[in-house]
Amino acid sequence: MTHSSLEQKKVKYGKDLLEWYFHIQRDLPWRQNQDPYRIWVSEIMLQQTRVDTVIPYFNSFINKFPTIKALAEAPEEEVLKSWEGLGYYSRARNLQAGARMVMEQHNGIMPTTKEEVAALKGVGPYTCGAIMSIAYNEPIPAVDGNVMRVISRFFALEDDIAKASTRVKLEKLVATMIPEGQARYFNQALMELGALMCTPKNPNCLICPVMDNCEARLQGRELELPIKTKAKKARVEYRAAVIVEGQGEHAGKVLVRQRPAEGLLAGMWELPHVLIEGDQAALYEEEQKEQPLLGQAISEELYVNHGMLIRPTAWLCDQEHIFSHIHWKMRFFVADSAEEVQQEIAAAHDRDIMAADEEQGLMDERLSNLKIAESATDYEQTQSIALKQEQATELEQSSEQKQHNQSELKHEAQLRYISKDDMNSLPFPNLFLKILRNYWKSKGV
Repeated sequence: MTHSSLEQKKVKYGKDLLEWYFHIQRDLPWRQNQDPYRIWVSEIMLQQTRVDTVIPYFNSFINKFPTIKALAEAPEEEVLKSWEGLGYYSRARNLQAGARMVMEQHNGIMPTTKEEVAALKGVGPYTCGAIMSIAYNEPIPAVDGNVMRVISRFFALEDDIAKASTRVKLEKLVATMIPEGQARYFNQALMELGALMCTPKNPNCLICPVMDNCEARLQGRELELPIKTKAKKARVEYRAAVIVEGQGEHAGKVLVRQRPAEGLLAGMWELPHVLIEGDQAALYEEEQKEQPLLGQAISEELYVNHGMLIRPTAWLCDQEHIFSHIHWKMRFFVADSAEEVQQEIAAAHDRDIMAADEEQGLMDERLSNLKIAESATDYEQTQSIALKQEQATELEQSSEQKQHNQSELKHEAQLRYISKDDMNSLPFPNLFLKILRNYWKSKGV
C-alpha cells in the first residue's frame, strides 16, 4: 500500500466512523458535559468493567463525591464502600490519591497538560489520553484493549497486543488518524465501535461503518485477529474461612477483620481465613466437606494471632474467586466464639495474678519484720527472701506485659463483631459480600 493510499484510507476511516458515531452514540451520564473530573472517574470505573455495570456506580459516586475536593477529603473507607462491587479496589484508592494530588499541587483545579495529568496517581497512558481528548479536545490517542482490537483488525496487524511495544506502536498510529479538531469525538467513536461492533468473539462486520476497507474482514481473519498471547495462569491458593457467630453481648453478630493497609484488597473487611498449604490442600479435592483439619487450621490462626478461641460447628459452603494473579479456592465453616472457655481462661489468668500478688504481700510482711543481718546465716536468708520477691515482681510484670501484647495485637488486627446493618458502612470484597448476604438471609435477617 502506497503512502497516499494509506493516508486516504485513514481519512475515509475517520469520516465514516464519525458519521456513524454522531448517529448512534449512547446517552451515557459522563457524556453530559466535558468536565474532566467526571471523565476521569468514568474512565477509571470502566477499566475491566462493562458500561451497563458502571452507570449506576458512576451516578452514585458523583452524587456522593461531586467534586475533586469532596473526593480528596472523604474517608478512604467511605470511598471504598462506594466502590464496593466494582472490584479492583486499588483503582478507587489511586483515584482518591490522585484527587489529593490535584488539591495539593494544583489548588484543586484539574491540570490541563498531558504531562501533569499523566503524573496523577493511577492515570496511565489510556486514561490520560481519554481525559486530554474528551475534556480538552487535544489530539492525543486513548488506546485500550478495545481500540487495539479495532485497529489491529482494520489494518490486519499481527503484533501481539499483550506486549507494551505494540501498545506504543498503535498509539502512534492512532495519533495520525485523528481528524483535525475532532479528537473528542473520534476517540469516543473508537471506544463505541469496539463495544458495539468490533467485539472480541462475534464482530458485526456486515453492519460495521468501516467494513469497506477492513483488512481483517477482506482477508477473512476477523476472528483470528488480534493476536494476543495468553496471560500466565493464576496461582491457586486453598483457604479455610469461617463465620464466627457471636455470643452474649455479641449475639446475632459475626466476626470480621480488616485487611492490612497495603497489598491485596488493602483496607477492606473480610471474614477470617487462612492459607492451607502442603498435604492439607488435598482435602479440598475430597468429596467430604466437613474436614476437621481445615476447621482446626482456622481455629489455630485465630488463637495464635488474635488470642481468640472458636469452635467450628459445620461446613457452610465452598466458593472461588479469581484475581489477576491468584485463584482462591475457599471452604467456609460456621463456628461459635467459645466465650465460656475464654471466660474460664481469663478467670484462671486472674487467679494467677492474685496468687502472685498474695505471695508478694507475704514476702513484704516478712521483710518488714526482719532485723539487720549480722551473721552470715542471717545475710543468706535475707538474700533468699529478696530473690523470691524479685521473682514475684517479674511474674507480675510478665503477666502485665502479656496482657499488653495481646491488647496491642487485637488492636492491630482490627477484629470486630458486626450486624447486618454495619455492612452499610464497611467495604467488603465481592466474595465476602456474597457469603455474608446469603448468611444473613438464611438467618431471616
